[in-house]
Amino acid sequence: MRLENKVAVVTGAAGGIGRAIIEKLVSEGARVIAVDISEAALQEVIAEHPQVVSPCIADVTNYQQVTAAIEQAVAVFGGFDVMINNAGIGLPKPLLDYEADDFDVVTEINQKGVFHGILAAGRKFRSQARGGAIINTSSVYGATASELTFSYNTSKAAVDMMTKCAALELAPLGVRVCAVAPGRVDTPLLRQYEALGLWDHIRREQMRETFTQPLEIAAVVAFLASDDANCVNGTTVYADDGFSSFKYPLLPSQDS
Repeated sequence: MRLENKVAVVTGAAGGIGRAIIEKLVSEGARVIAVDISEAALQEVIAEHPQVVSPCIADVTNYQQVTAAIEQAVAVFGGFDVMINNAGIGLPKPLLDYEADDFDVVTEINQKGVFHGILAAGRKFRSQARGGAIINTSSVYGATASELTFSYNTSKAAVDMMTKCAALELAPLGVRVCAVAPGRVDTPLLRQYEALGLWDHIRREQMRETFTQPLEIAAVVAFLASDDANCVNGTTVYADDGFSSFKYPLLPSQDS
């Protein structure tokens, strides 16, 4: 098992991708601190993985609470090796309908939450005097303009740049920093588009016209967390089934 004896902290642990990440990490031998703001949702996660997953109710917009989650990893499991900054939200809304708070709430979680995770993890790795890995959840929208997602796109673009800058500064400590950019993943966050009548449209934006499953993203995260990915650093890995490589097809698919 690639992650045996490794201890990870995962934020946004109760969401679709977060839960899948925990499932995959545990299957690879890791022990995990599951961080989320929802106590009830966390209890469901813990029930699925007793003894190898410990819950931590925390708000990633609060640096002290993120630091406490890392300290919990050391206290409960005896170490800290991997930080996965996965917490994020979206707010599908036309730009000119925005209120100031609409931008702020997405930025606080998606951007500042990742910053807090990078900072807290980097400081802990420095004090431990050994390497580690930090993996941030980005998005194809970090490099692609789209309607209804102004604050989300800008926050994910920031995640990509924070990943590069942190990788450079933490490299002397033996720390790798990477990001994963999912495309269209079938999660509760994406299901917001179903109510807007866009579900079939966004499905066709993937090359094979099918949604990626959370466990497929989790598999990429687990690889990046492992020593097998030792040469992968400072980059955003696109796990998007070709979303970012082509324009929405003009012609109908063969099975239409």
